Amino acid sequence: MERLRDAWRASPLPGFFAWWGGELVPLLPARWCAALAAGAGWHLLQQADGDWQLRRAGQAEPLARWSDGLDAVAQQAALAAAWRGTDPEDRRLALLLPPDTVLRRVLQLPLAARGKLHQVAGYEMDRQTPFHVAQVHYAVRELAQPAVAGRCAVELLVVRRDTLDPLLARLGALGIAVDAVDLPQDAGRLGIDLLPPEQAARRTRPRLRLNLALAAAVVVLSLLAMGSWLHNREDALAQMQAQVDAMRGDAQQVAALRKQLQDDAGAAGFLAQRKAQRPTVLGVLLDLTNRLPASAWMERFSLDDGGQVGFQGQSPQAAKLLDALKGSNLLDNANFQGSIQPDPASGKERFYMVAQLHKPAPARTAAGTGDASRPADGGSAP
Repeated sequence: MERLRDAWRASPLPGFFAWWGGELVPLLPARWCAALAAGAGWHLLQQADGDWQLRRAGQAEPLARWSDGLDAVAQQAALAAAWRGTDPEDRRLALLLPPDTVLRRVLQLPLAARGKLHQVAGYEMDRQTPFHVAQVHYAVRELAQPAVAGRCAVELLVVRRDTLDPLLARLGALGIAVDAVDLPQDAGRLGIDLLPPEQAARRTRPRLRLNLALAAAVVVLSLLAMGSWLHNREDALAQMQAQVDAMRGDAQQVAALRKQLQDDAGAAGFLAQRKAQRPTVLGVLLDLTNRLPASAWMERFSLDDGGQVGFQGQSPQAAKLLDALKGSNLLDNANFQGSIQPDPASGKERFYMVAQLHKPAPARTAAGTGDASRPADGGSAP
């Protein structure tokens, strides 16, 4: 903790925050400034010419003065009357020593000694002062003045034990506890503490405990609020996810219906196209009737799903029927199946012919050949 405290003091942050606070405080209302300024109030106790003098830090006028010859009760009463109106938890008392009783030396120490200045100063006591470390009480503070590269400037303040211990013993006999031993500086104090750690006043700080409890409560409530907010967000997200899942199911059903509709429409279109492209049975019969000679007739006619046409009949000259069917726009590849046989009863030739329905040429796309824009020829395929 001491190393952290020294590192904090040596950093530029305290100066920055002091400047920043000094700029912000004038912008606040007076009541807020008074509330923020409340806290530990230091009172300075000095002895001069056999009298004790008490004043507030930063003020030159004393609050009270009493003789050291009074009994303990009278001196405690004078002290209590001086800081009447001050919260007991905020009362801090510093004993100020005469400047000529304290030896002050400026030392140049390595930067590595920053975290343990008090210990290093104890090792240097015999060399830097005419006293042994057991003969004195001392304090060390780091100075802001420039130092040699790789070193820091510190000030060593030393007071003899036979000077300070009697004063502390006298105040202890009077029932007056001090919180620090310091030196005067202008209307305040220098800011050091020569008080031995074993004689430091032990204070109860109920306000600190209350503040810590309130801070803990604030942290707990903040965590609860954040947990509640997170829980609410998770619930809202779960509800939205359920809605999205339901909508996804509906969307999938709609997509399935749309696909089914497209498939049905495609099938219907395909059938309509096939029907439009394929000649009807009556059309084929009409074409055959128009092309066959009047002396020929059919006995049987068939048309299968593959577009194959078969018809059987009789004609005086069956071989000439091929020439009659060559110009048909509906039939291709007309041919005899089997042999032509004479019929004794009618005196004509019996035949059986097969042909294939004409298939229109498929429409070409724009990415195909250059004649894609030309409509398909209604004639027979090449």
